[in-house]
Amino acid sequence: MSPKSIPLRYDHFGEGSVEVEPAKPGEGPVRRLAITSNELLTRPSEEINTIPDIVTYAAKKYGNMKAAGWRNIVKTHEEQKEIKKTVDGHEVTETKTWNYYELSDYKYIDYLGFETAVSQAARGLAVMGVSAGQVFNIYANTGLNWQIISQGCALISSTVATAYDTLGEAGLIHSLNEPECIGVFANSDLLPMVGKVLPRTPTVRYIVYDGKPRSGALDRLYAVNRDIKALHIDDLLKVGNASDMKIIAERYPKPDTMACIMYTSGSTGPPKGVCLTHANLIASVASVHRVFEPHIPQGDRYLAYLPLAHVLEYIVELVALYVGITIGYARPKTLTDSSVRNCKGDLVAFQPNIMFGVPAVWESIKKGIVGKVNQSNILSRKVFWGGLALKKAEIPILSRVASSLVLGSTRAATGGQLRFGMSGSASLSEGTQDFLNHAIMPLMQAYGMTESCGMCTLLPPELYQTGSVGLPVPSTEIKLLDVPEAGYSSQNDPQTGEICIRGPSVTKGYFKRPDLNSDESIFTKDGWFRTGDVGQWNADGTISLIDRIKNLIKLQHGEYIALEHLEAIYKSCDLISDICVYASAEAKQPLAIIVPHEHNLRRTRPSTSASLHDLCQDKAVKEKILNECNALGKKSGLRPVELLCDVILTSEEWTADNGLLTAAHKIQRSKIADTFRNEIDAVYKNQK
Repeated sequence: MSPKSIPLRYDHFGEGSVEVEPAKPGEGPVRRLAITSNELLTRPSEEINTIPDIVTYAAKKYGNMKAAGWRNIVKTHEEQKEIKKTVDGHEVTETKTWNYYELSDYKYIDYLGFETAVSQAARGLAVMGVSAGQVFNIYANTGLNWQIISQGCALISSTVATAYDTLGEAGLIHSLNEPECIGVFANSDLLPMVGKVLPRTPTVRYIVYDGKPRSGALDRLYAVNRDIKALHIDDLLKVGNASDMKIIAERYPKPDTMACIMYTSGSTGPPKGVCLTHANLIASVASVHRVFEPHIPQGDRYLAYLPLAHVLEYIVELVALYVGITIGYARPKTLTDSSVRNCKGDLVAFQPNIMFGVPAVWESIKKGIVGKVNQSNILSRKVFWGGLALKKAEIPILSRVASSLVLGSTRAATGGQLRFGMSGSASLSEGTQDFLNHAIMPLMQAYGMTESCGMCTLLPPELYQTGSVGLPVPSTEIKLLDVPEAGYSSQNDPQTGEICIRGPSVTKGYFKRPDLNSDESIFTKDGWFRTGDVGQWNADGTISLIDRIKNLIKLQHGEYIALEHLEAIYKSCDLISDICVYASAEAKQPLAIIVPHEHNLRRTRPSTSASLHDLCQDKAVKEKILNECNALGKKSGLRPVELLCDVILTSEEWTADNGLLTAAHKIQRSKIADTFRNEIDAVYKNQK
């Protein structure tokens, strides 16, 4: 069954964006969303001023409707697999254990129940001793309890500090010590890490946890600090239920109350704590609602699996609560049927209408589909690619037939009910966006950052296109600053330059970082935040991301290349799982360090039983991946200096645990370069 479509408002956005202030020397004009150009949006409605207002509003309006759902782990299945890797120049074989979960059906809490739980959590925290203005850290995976604790803190004017559940010791210590956290909420399996850092986090007095701790985990916490108070979330809610409601009334937040210190994922140096007030967050909610209102109707289903410590997920879930959408909590490792045992994956079990993701997720979905198609017989392959071509051609009757009969099974793998998807966090290749748009659902792009409460621009379904990240959101105005050394200027046609943003959803600064807050290369005196991203205004009023200033590399002959732009293009190659493009100032061309997509790579070499490690050392494999990347680059219009001179292949997956990805799944460019320094030097030495 195809998802129910919603009529598009083709003329709704008019000119897209319009100039509200003229250009000045060295910069372009200030632009806003055309339909809200007179005034920047601050609230979605008059009764919503703070985060708790959303919970109260939703409970009154949606009552017994499903607010959120989750699945319990019934059983963990362990499967072992031998892998080969190189350690100190020698090949070794290791046996790795892979865990697969068997999950229950979805269970739900309604909006009234959610409001009650938040109230109980707030009163429980207050009785426990958490005061207004104190900071409570959330070190947990995305789920209902994350929201209950977060909303409980908001209700009593306590500030939340976020910590990715993949953080190591140093990152967790930083996120606890810098804001002097009074307490921390953690999943039970993360308590050992909490215990490990407790001796170096002297302000932590309270620990709230969920799940069932391993034997002795709590004793080890008390052994570190006998004065620590550790409480299960169920017991916290019981304490709150037995306490006076006056606590909430006396500590209700104001719009300028600090709601959150959201730590960036820290791709360069220690994470920075972005200070976000209730007013900042509410303005962002208002923006998303204003642009997407018809496309996010009451009763829809949203799949939530991105880290809630990432502002994109945090804002989207607030929007879902405001409009009456059911949030279905999921795990990145259990999304598909192949990643679970004796049950359906989260996508099929929950059947979402809306799904947000980062480029790595969308690339993985696309490559999974292509891999399955290419594994099938020749007739099935021809039917699929023929059906996709008909869908792209938009021939009235044939296009609908192809959509329902040929591509229906492809959509079924993602639940069959997706009406649109949104990609954020980094650039998505046009090829992947176009493929998923025709194979599954319209896939939009968004652009934002923690400092903007997630959203600077949004691409509404009415303006679907590849290569654009959309229109300015109603709470933000944008201008482009010239970057003369790289040739970006407001005098160009089209206008290009560094993206600067200003408005009610933009942070006023970083926590305890006066050095950064007074730095005019970041925050200007007239209120602009300089993003470091390079944008281009398009004729329809949308904006495209074309570069990032810190990743602009000047090659040997004086030509600039943009590493992130190249990665977005090359990563759409079906033989690539992860990629880092690298170039030194002395180089004539860039090279790429690549983690191959094992399944798709083996499809090209069906007769071999070699390990992935051995395939990565095979010159023929390297040549094939290099040629496919460069063919893709030429097709995408890259200049000769942007094509790859060589590739370095590695069989080791990049993760936050091994330090080669951030907690937000962005590559750690400098660490990857350091890890493969010998191989990089050998490539460029051979070129000379």
